[in-house]
Amino acid sequence: MIERRQIELEYLAGKKLAIDAYNWLYQFVSTIRQADGTPLQNSSGDVTSHLSGLFYRTTRLMKLGIKPVYVFDGKPPAFKYVLAARAEKKQEARAKWREALEEGDLESARKAAQGTSRLTYEMKEQSKELLTLLGVPVIQAPSEGEAQCSHLCKTDKVFATASQDADALLFGTKRLVRYLNMTGKRKVPRKNIYMDIKPEIITLKELLEASNLTQDQLIIVGMVIGTDFNPGIHGYGPKKALKLVHQEKTLEAVLKKVEWVGPPPETVFNFFKTPPVKDFNIEFGNVQKEKILKMLVDKYEFSSERIEKALVDVTKKQNAGLGRFMK
Repeated sequence: MIERRQIELEYLAGKKLAIDAYNWLYQFVSTIRQADGTPLQNSSGDVTSHLSGLFYRTTRLMKLGIKPVYVFDGKPPAFKYVLAARAEKKQEARAKWREALEEGDLESARKAAQGTSRLTYEMKEQSKELLTLLGVPVIQAPSEGEAQCSHLCKTDKVFATASQDADALLFGTKRLVRYLNMTGKRKVPRKNIYMDIKPEIITLKELLEASNLTQDQLIIVGMVIGTDFNPGIHGYGPKKALKLVHQEKTLEAVLKKVEWVGPPPETVFNFFKTPPVKDFNIEFGNVQKEKILKMLVDKYEFSSERIEKALVDVTKKQNAGLGRFMK
């Protein structure tokens, strides 16, 4: 159903991308861990996994001339289905992690620990501080970050939304870039083989035309399959959901054919149609090298050599004027 095409990172040079910050930060705290599954920490016990992932990923994009704009979640709607499901999974993962550690099974412990990840208020504020020092815009969404990213794309403030979650398409983003934070070789789960992962772009207009759907109908298809705000209809995958919406056309007609579970369907539908968002002016700043070194090297004990090299590379790219990065 989804029309997608792979792209090289260089294709995005000179373009502004609205990045779903929580989507990325959760990946960093989940995957950047020590052998026993504990996150990276400095000698004071401060978690640094999020800062490590954020710094190196962001500077890599900046070196390519890509203009990242990070959007942070605000208050989620009370009916957000996925929150309760995530909390339950985290409890199960913590139990498996402790059990694996007691048995001395470090590989299983590390895998289980990835499911225990959480973002604290302090970690979010540290991330915003680091991005600001890098001269990267930080936007605080009133509610869902993906909705705000999509609004920025719909109003042509950015080229695309960067997120793993396809819900951004239901919010109406013109373009969705996936796997931007997962490029390179990745191990296939439970198999001793690796595969190349490249970013891919999905254009909403092409998706709607190829699927013979309106934007409202795409939202209904997503709701039938399942979103962050409802669990979906049992037994319905993408193909079956698409066939149902093609036949029934409207939400009212679809609801007569399925057994709905979750929040009121009209509430979910209307949230995708008109989510809480704001208009923002996007401005880039200058890289504040000394303050970054003080934060990452002096306070959080990162390698001075690695941080300085990354900053030199970014400065060279900016001075070269590729796409007049800071404008």
